[in-house]
Amino acid sequence: MKLITVGDMAPDFTCKDNRDQTICLSDFRGKKVLLSWHPLAWTAICTDQMRALENNFEQFQKLNTVPLGFSVDPVPSKKAWAQVLQIKNVQLPSDFWPHGKIASDYGIFREKQGFSERVNIIIDENGKVIWVKVYPLAQLPDINEVMNFLATQS
Repeated sequence: MKLITVGDMAPDFTCKDNRDQTICLSDFRGKKVLLSWHPLAWTAICTDQMRALENNFEQFQKLNTVPLGFSVDPVPSKKAWAQVLQIKNVQLPSDFWPHGKIASDYGIFREKQGFSERVNIIIDENGKVIWVKVYPLAQLPDINEVMNFLATQS
C-alpha cells in the first residue's frame, strides 16, 4: 500500500456522511477538498481535530475549500458524535463499509489496527492531490498550517 503523493490524481469515492447523505469526491469539482482523516471518533484528539474544521468553516468557504472529516467509524456513530460536538457545517464521511476501502485507496489504512492514519490531504479543483501530511496518531494537526497552505493556493 503506497501513500498517495502530491501530483497524484485523487481516487474518487462514494460514501455516506453523518447526515446519511451520499457524497462523492467528484461532486466537489471546482472546489478544493480537505480530507482530514482521524483514526476514530469519540477520542480527545479526533474531537479537537473535527472542532478545528467546524470552527474554521467560514474561512474554508472563503478559500473555496470543502473540509471533510473522514474516519472508518459507521454512519450512526458519526451522526451521534457530530450532534454531541455540535458539528453543524462540516460533513463527516464514513469509510466503514467496505471497511477502510477509501483509506486503503489513499494508502493510509492501518490494516492491523483497522483504522486510518491521522492525515490531511488537500485536493485541488481538478481532483489532483496538492498537499499530504501524515501526523503521529497522538498529535493534533495544526489547522493554521492547513489554512496558510490553502491561502497560498487561492
